[in-house]
Amino acid sequence: MSQRSRVIDLYKRLFHLGKDYPSGADFFRVRLHNAFMKNSKESDPDKIEKMIGHGEFVVKELETLYMLKKYRTLKRRYYDSA
Repeated sequence: MSQRSRVIDLYKRLFHLGKDYPSGADFFRVRLHNAFMKNSKESDPDKIEKMIGHGEFVVKELETLYMLKKYRTLKRRYYDSA
């Protein structure tokens, strides 16, 4: 898979994950777009790989955040906090 297609795939996954972002989807989309545009002129393959790795880390962190939110909601719903 080429770097270009990996970057596009990463952008799509982050864009999709941003729909449930706590600060709002619009806030997330603007920051996501700005981050990708800031680095759009990068041509060094090593730096691009490093940025893709960082993006993958962010994806995992967002997924963890959402799972924790679901867990807390379910726990609050089914167990008495008293």
